[in-house]
Amino acid sequence: MRIGLTGTYSSGKTLTSLIISEYLNLPRTEARTMREILPFAAPGKTLEEVTSPQLIQMIITRHMDRVIHEYKLKDRFISDGCSLQEWIYGSVRVKYGMNPNQSIHLKDNETVSKTTELAYFENIMSELGKVFKRHVQDSFDLFIHLPNELSLAKDGHRPVNELFRSASDELLKDTFDELDMKYHIIGGSLEERADAIAELLKIKPVKSIQESIEVANQKYKTLIM
Repeated sequence: MRIGLTGTYSSGKTLTSLIISEYLNLPRTEARTMREILPFAAPGKTLEEVTSPQLIQMIITRHMDRVIHEYKLKDRFISDGCSLQEWIYGSVRVKYGMNPNQSIHLKDNETVSKTTELAYFENIMSELGKVFKRHVQDSFDLFIHLPNELSLAKDGHRPVNELFRSASDELLKDTFDELDMKYHIIGGSLEERADAIAELLKIKPVKSIQESIEVANQKYKTLIM
């Protein structure tokens, strides 16, 4: 079964996917993070400083990474996210600007002014979305969605705009509905998530949850998030 583990950023996707891979002996697929791609796409810049063309390059690069890894694992894997999230990561910027950290002051239902650049960027993301949606429909059987229930990680590498994060989460779920793709919302502690996912997938764990979490945490520490 081709399983996508989704959720907005700072929802615990990466660590949860590492745990599930250990707990249920499922191959795990991933892609380079935006932080890893950044030095090649926009040398010397932070994520807050990238231009819209550079962000598009990063989104496509990450999508390509996902496609390659998904293809290698064929019909059995759990994925840390999916290409819809790259598309959404760009699309929601039409509301909150290329640097969402600059629009933290906005209230619900408020957006930044749509400049000529943002209008063009919106059209590009709309067309890319068609490609990403087709890919996801063809590449996954089931999605497990982690709710937006954890504190926002203020690590300097991801937007700290809670409205941006919430809007990303809602757009992802709306897109699943649009595509008529099954998704199950599973939250709680790491242990609760793991047990609920095992029950949903009807897969017997191959090791204890404590050992799975310990191994996953060690692997997580080696990642560039």
